[in-house]
Parts: sequence; C-alpha cells; structure tokens
Amino acid sequence: MKNCIENTKKTDKSFFQLIRKSDEGNFNLRVGKIINSKGYELPTPSFIPVATNASIRALDSKKIIELGIKGIFVNTYHMHLAPGEDYVEEAGGLHKFMNYQGVIFTDSGGFQAFSLGQAIVDGVGKIVSIFSKEGKRRNKNEEKFAEIKEDKIIFKSHLDGKIIELTPEKSIMIQQKLGSDILMVLDECTSPLSSYEYTKKAMERSKKWAKICLEYFKQTTKGDQFLYGIIQGGYHYDLRKDSAEFICSLDFDGIAIGGSLGTSKENIKEILSWVLPYIPENKPRHLLGIGSIQEIFTAVENGMDTFDCVIPTRYARTGTVFVKTPPSFVKDITAKYYNGYETKRYHKPVDENCNCYTCQNYTVSYLHHLFYVGEISAMTLLTIHNLNFYNNLLADIRKSIIEGRYLEFKKNFFQI
Repeated sequence: MKNCIENTKKTDKSFFQLIRKSDEGNFNLRVGKIINSKGYELPTPSFIPVATNASIRALDSKKIIELGIKGIFVNTYHMHLAPGEDYVEEAGGLHKFMNYQGVIFTDSGGFQAFSLGQAIVDGVGKIVSIFSKEGKRRNKNEEKFAEIKEDKIIFKSHLDGKIIELTPEKSIMIQQKLGSDILMVLDECTSPLSSYEYTKKAMERSKKWAKICLEYFKQTTKGDQFLYGIIQGGYHYDLRKDSAEFICSLDFDGIAIGGSLGTSKENIKEILSWVLPYIPENKPRHLLGIGSIQEIFTAVENGMDTFDCVIPTRYARTGTVFVKTPPSFVKDITAKYYNGYETKRYHKPVDENCNCYTCQNYTVSYLHHLFYVGEISAMTLLTIHNLNFYNNLLADIRKSIIEGRYLEFKKNFFQI
C-alpha cells in the first residue's frame, strides 16, 4: 500500500489548519489549529484535560474557560451510564449541558474495556512502568467489569451492575447524541502484558470496528462532527504498521494513536516513529492517554497535535503540584518539607513566578492546611495551578516552534 499521505483526500480546511512545520533538531514539529463547527478554535499542539463526567473535577466550566483551556476530553462510557446520552441531547448537547465554549473530544468506550477489564487482572496501565517494572499480575479470577466479544464489548456497570452492550454503531450513536466535536471509533486497547498473538487479534478486530464506525458515521452525520480513526498494535512494529496503513487509507477526519504504549515511556518515541510516515500531514493527530512532562515533549517532537491525560488534575487532588524544577517537575505540598522549609511555615506561593490565581493569592502553608483538614477548596486551587502550568507550557512550546527556537526553549526548560 502506498504511503497514505499520497492516498487520502484533504481534510476540510475549516476543521484543521497547519500553520507551521519545522524540522529543527530533526524533529517533526508543527503548529496548527482545530476549528469546530461552532467556530471555537483549539491551537495545536495542545494538552487536552480529561473531563470524565462532563466536568474537570473541582472546577466549573467558567473557571476552565478563564484558564484558557480550549479543549476537553469527555468519557462516552461514563456519560452513557449517567445521565445518559438522551438527556444530554435533550439539553442541547455537551456544550450547552456543561456551558463550555471550546472543542470537545469524546472517546468511544474502548479504553474502558481495558481499564475495567484486563487492566484489573494485570494491574497495569497503557504503559507497564506506570505501576511497576514488570506489572502486577493478579488473580485471573478477579472480577472484571468488561468483556471483549468479536462484535461488541459487554460491560457490567460499576454503578448498579446493569449489563451494557457496546457495538461500534452504538458507540458512534452515543457520541453523536452527546454532541461532541471530535468522536473516536470503537477500538480495543490491549494490555502491555498481552501476547503478540492476542494483540494481533485485537488489532484486526479494531480494524473491522473502525470501518463499521466510519460507515455508520457517514450514513448518520449531520456534518457538524468529526471522526478519528485509531491506530492500534501495541509495541509491535509490524502490527502498528499494518494498523496505520489500514486506518490511514480510510476517509477519517483525524488520526489517533491508542493502545498499549510499551513497557517503558521510552517506547512511545519508537511507536510514533513507526506510524508517523503513514499519517497524512493535513490531518490532526491525537495521542491517547499520555500526559507527563517528558511524554508531552516526546509527543510534540513526533508530530502530535493533541494529547489527553488525567495526570495534572489527578495529581492536584493528591496534593502534588507542578513546578519548573527538573527532573521531576513536581512537589508535594502535603509533605513535611517544601523547598527545604517546614511546609507549615512556607508562607510563599507554590511558584513565585507563576501567574495563576492560586499562586497570586495563596501560600503553600495555607494549601497544606486545607489538605490536612480535608477542605475541598484545596483540590480546586491545586487543579487551577496544575492546569495553568500545562497550558502555559504548551503555549510556550507553540511560540518556540513558530519562532524557530524550540531547541533553545527545551534546553532552558530542562536546564540541560
């Protein structure tokens, strides 16, 4: 099959515009923007925070917009459980339902088949080392809440035990009713500990589901939503190549890279280098489920436009804040000491150079107190800080690419 850059028609310019490309440092750097049917613009590359239940925990939509967050990622499976897509559609779709003016992504429910299924047994995430070097094999008889069949996924609701069947067509239908801007095809995200044979079987199933999703979408779309195909194949070159060739040969509006990303974070770079040659330059690219600082730079350097993860918001809810201090870039305000001082007596902001609402108005000692006594406002204030950190980082990255000084920016950021 020919490289699909030559093989697919151009995506509508009103949806994605490529503003600048750069090979500085032999990287595949790019800056662009996604424009939804409502006219909301999302600059790329951008980090997309996860709003699982149509809400970024501890924040309301007004605060999300004030932070300058132009795109969010909502979870189809959880929205289907509550309140249900029909209620959201009746309310005017996600934008009106949650009063958010921006670009809304929805996943397909495929990741939940992994997180509520084999991930429970294996004790792993998309990358094994997120949990441990070898993963945590558990009892194979441990209860799972999701089971993969050849033509559907069967879920057992964690809310009430109700059995839910999700087919490719139903996944698209739910996302259409939710009214998101960018939809994902139903796929199977395999465990990093899955065998080559099973990963191949799952990849072939995902290819079949992708085609069904696309055909259903074309028959039912009103033209105001966009559909991404998802490249699968785990940490296997031939499977990733096979999946990339197939997905990129179809008429998707954008391309996502999903599934297991190997046994270490270093494997992400390899996987992206395998699939990038097959992805059309004129289509937006999304890397599913990554969000550490190092992963963001890897994604940007390998031509990714958007990426989503729970890291900055989940860390905030445990008292972990992001700061410009490599190599970890994080500090714990619940710990006894902060910057070498007793945390209770550190009457300075999380970061004296930060422009966020939290750092401009509150001290570490106060935030430490809020966490100690269990005040919900602690999570709100740290979520504001962490998302502001990420938003500023991506803005700086975009600016450095446009100005041709990405390598200088990266060197200064990591203090190399």
